Amino acid sequence: MTAAASVLSTRALRVTLGSRRASGAPPREVLRGIDLDVPAGKWLSIVGPNGAGKTTLLKALAQLVPYSGSIALLGRDAAAWLHRERAQKLAWLGQNEAGAQDLLARDVVMLGRLPHQSWMGGPSAADHAAVDAAMHETQCIDWQHRPLGELSGGERQRVLLARALAVQAPLLVMDEPVANLDPPHQADWLRIVRGHVARGGTAISVLHEITMALHADEMAVMDAGLVVHHGACADPRTHRAVESVFASRIAIHALAGQWVALPKS
Repeated sequence: MTAAASVLSTRALRVTLGSRRASGAPPREVLRGIDLDVPAGKWLSIVGPNGAGKTTLLKALAQLVPYSGSIALLGRDAAAWLHRERAQKLAWLGQNEAGAQDLLARDVVMLGRLPHQSWMGGPSAADHAAVDAAMHETQCIDWQHRPLGELSGGERQRVLLARALAVQAPLLVMDEPVANLDPPHQADWLRIVRGHVARGGTAISVLHEITMALHADEMAVMDAGLVVHHGACADPRTHRAVESVFASRIAIHALAGQWVALPKS
């Protein structure tokens, strides 16, 4: 797929983290030259062992870490977008986000509407409608007036997902979005992502649950700072790549009409 046909594309993407002055250790190259095209209207899951660079790749795509090389968002240099414009196009859900503990859940979700609001104006009727829709979709409307600090990990995760959905961006970028969710709400998340894609949106997620990741349209397999394979989730070559980066300690099988990853004894 060409970069022009992609929602997001990277060329020779590199990220180096750490500072010798701060820790005494040499800087570490976490991403080592990644070329990746994310197609429009698809869900791309990113998988790989711990330390492969998955979270760093997502943060680079969201312009949250410095990098070299190039990233294009909707065919335009991602760094050239005004922050407000970019935030309308790309919604971010990070891993282990804390947030202000005394903020009410509804106010947290309303933060997703900031890119659409004027500097001086308050939330509009459209903003409130978007927040209502997002909180209903993630089933967290019942505790909209509770402080974030009073919520369980799973409840908090649903609020943060609602914040990302409230942006109404065409591109969702999510790092471990099902963390702390019980199985029924993991299934709800899957439904939400599939609905977003069915409406023409694009989703990118990092997931440790390989079976869940295999529900995506495409998979990027990472190892040691590189994307070693990018292909359809149903492609046997993708399955072999996943098994390889996990040192053949898992195997992917067809079970009850879907792909599942099982540990090998």
